[in-house]
Amino acid sequence: MAQLVLVRHARSEWNAKGMWTGWRDVGLSAHADEEVAILAERLPEIEYHAAFTSTLRRASETLRKLKEKLGITNLPTIAHEALNERNYGTYTGKNKWEVRDEIGEEAFQRLRRGWDVPIPEGESLKDVYDRVVPYYVNSILPVIEEGKNVLIVAHGNSLRALMRHLEDLDDREVAQVEIGVAEARIYEIDAEGCILSLEMHAREGAKAV
Repeated sequence: MAQLVLVRHARSEWNAKGMWTGWRDVGLSAHADEEVAILAERLPEIEYHAAFTSTLRRASETLRKLKEKLGITNLPTIAHEALNERNYGTYTGKNKWEVRDEIGEEAFQRLRRGWDVPIPEGESLKDVYDRVVPYYVNSILPVIEEGKNVLIVAHGNSLRALMRHLEDLDDREVAQVEIGVAEARIYEIDAEGCILSLEMHAREGAKAV
């Protein structure tokens, strides 16, 4: 049995402004240090064997800060673009709430939460799934199947896509699931890659699912 810990990066500069970030490589906000410190305190004591992150600064910097707080700075780490956030295309850099006012609540929710809703010059969540899951299966799952504990620090949509795969969620369920900034989702996984248990560590505390 091994543990897989999914962590969404701490608040970025654009998160704080309500802007769609996507592939834009922005830094972390002034809240990041405090958010990572709180998360580190709430995570269970686990011996990590490997870490994976995206190539975007807000994820890799969150991982660096978290490794420092946990005292695991020498943890082997791989950064890969397959774990990058959803490409928001023409919506990149726009304020989410202004877009909501322009297109209406229903269309806005479909755009944000829908499964196969395209964005001009960007990606749907299904597109993200199609790059995240093969990378997980080919590069991360073999480590877990060796009984090693893995830490992944990535983004709201790349993690949501992976959660669909791990938890066998349908289109409606994946629209409802979310992992907040600097929050964790912890899975116990057996040698065949099957989920045995799941625990969420939200900012207000841990919740078993």
